Amino acid sequence: MRKLAGILFASCLPLLPLHAGAQEVPRCAAGDQKLDYEGYVKIGGIEQWVTVKGERCDNPVVLFVHGGPGNPLSPYANSPYRAWEKDYTLVHWDQRGAGRTFARNPVPSDGGGAPLTIAGMAADGTELAAHLRERLKKKNVILFGSSWGSVLAVHMAKSRPDLFAAYLGTGQLVSHPENDIASYRKALALARAAGDAKTLAAIEPLGEPPWTNPRAPGILRRATRVYEAKTSAQGPASWWEHAPAYATDKARADYESGEDYSWLQFVGMKGNGMLSTLDLPKLGLDFKIPVYLVQGSEDLVTVPEVAKRYFDSIAAPRKEYLLLQNTGHDPNPAMVQAQYIILTTRIAPAAR
Repeated sequence: MRKLAGILFASCLPLLPLHAGAQEVPRCAAGDQKLDYEGYVKIGGIEQWVTVKGERCDNPVVLFVHGGPGNPLSPYANSPYRAWEKDYTLVHWDQRGAGRTFARNPVPSDGGGAPLTIAGMAADGTELAAHLRERLKKKNVILFGSSWGSVLAVHMAKSRPDLFAAYLGTGQLVSHPENDIASYRKALALARAAGDAKTLAAIEPLGEPPWTNPRAPGILRRATRVYEAKTSAQGPASWWEHAPAYATDKARADYESGEDYSWLQFVGMKGNGMLSTLDLPKLGLDFKIPVYLVQGSEDLVTVPEVAKRYFDSIAAPRKEYLLLQNTGHDPNPAMVQAQYIILTTRIAPAAR
């Protein structure tokens, strides 16, 4: 980790431009210090984009491991979790291959470069967590993973439990092809019951996973979004408005390029991407930290039955599973509120 000649405090740091060099997350100097840092941090040998925001430096730290892959939350001015900054220090991290991290480390024009791997990206996450613990003077940080991020988060929790107070997961992925098979069967059953010829024409020819067609997962996801919208409460559109610094043409293009790159790395050209290596039970079923899972009853991507089987199989110092009605895979107000209650009543008291 590169050392700075001097210490920069978040309260006086502006948004760093893309050409700025890597920094370190500012040290927590006083409990009432406000944190408002955005910049590159040297992680895993490359500069990765990190934002740290909160009203008080002595609040518990929540490290968000975003989904997608390739869908960081850092660009959104009023993200679902913005209101939490009063009670928590929120850390958003553009993972390797995503967002501003991808913009800083683009894929070579010849298509070369090391492929993304679950293990490598999880190692990035634990390195960042260790950095946050040292700079923000914390015993540990709270690990928050959703969808794709739930894969990395479990790998992180298993490899370095000493860094984390607890794991809070949503939209928990478990294994391949188990998750995709369950998703496909549910979507197919719903389309058949509805006599939905358009959806059936799109997904029936795919057959059951695993697939070698890189377009197949995206085709299924478009179908599941249609059916989740019929049964799930939605979040406000204002959640997904880009902050001005992320709303430029270049910033949007960088985000989309990283999203495309990460997705192809996830599925692979012949079904041989990161998804093909997903097998959380193989990591072992014993956790050294508390585990809390929040699942939507209408989630057609990480269907709750698969997540619940995994949850029932694990052992942890404390574990809780919460199934939310009228909730799909994507955040909605009920999901965000449930996550906040778990953080505030179960996790945060032990993470200060």
